[in-house]
Amino acid sequence: MRTLGQVRNRLKDPLIVFLGLGAVLFTAASLLDGDAADRAIDVNAAEVNRLTQQWSAQMGRSPTAEELEGLIESFIQEEIYFREALRLSLDQGDIIVRRRLVQKLNFLTEDIAASQPPSDAELRAFHDANAERYRLPARYSFRHRYFSTDRRANAQADAEAALVNPQAKGDPFMLQRAYAERSERAVGDLFGRQFAEALAQLQPSPDWQGPLPSAYGWHLVKLEQALPQAQPPFAEVASRVAADLTAKRREDANAAYYEALRSRYEVRRP
Repeated sequence: MRTLGQVRNRLKDPLIVFLGLGAVLFTAASLLDGDAADRAIDVNAAEVNRLTQQWSAQMGRSPTAEELEGLIESFIQEEIYFREALRLSLDQGDIIVRRRLVQKLNFLTEDIAASQPPSDAELRAFHDANAERYRLPARYSFRHRYFSTDRRANAQADAEAALVNPQAKGDPFMLQRAYAERSERAVGDLFGRQFAEALAQLQPSPDWQGPLPSAYGWHLVKLEQALPQAQPPFAEVASRVAADLTAKRREDANAAYYEALRSRYEVRRP
């Protein structure tokens, strides 16, 4: 005769726990089982065609008869698991499922909003109303010689001395030695804001200028070109305008759809 402790240890056995859980799920599925129509799975020609096209897009060839049969069986298994999960209400209280459903509803609204491509007149009107968004910032083309504060006792003094001695060598630099048509912001991302602001104050010259401090040390700079801000013609930014207008339409459609739904609900706050 088993003692109470032995029974408890037996109940902790993973196999017993697994079998018990399976029995609970099976019983729940039986109790919630619907009629035969709910258990009918139609694998029609359209579904087979979808599976075939999906496979071909991924593999670059059509599936063999055996591979297609495997795809169909996987589809059937997924459909059965999906229906049983719904039958057991496993979708309830799951934050991941909840967020995914909200996301799908947003996508549906956005797809409807973006189904009609904007006309040329609409694109130009959006461009004119948001012209600043497409303005090109001032851009700089320059070369630099680097003087490391880690390698030198006085990198700034060495850089100043190199201004009058073109043969003086700088130090190895981890980034490029020359940059073309970079905005002040892009330069700041690479060298730091102090360097970018100092560079913007220089005038193009064939001579070396500086030294300018950066996040790495000191630099002599040869500013080869400084392009002012410019408004590119519509044709050059038309693709960006189309993408921005489509995104705006999706955003507006989601906002309008939510407001329409919100008005149908009564919200009670504590």
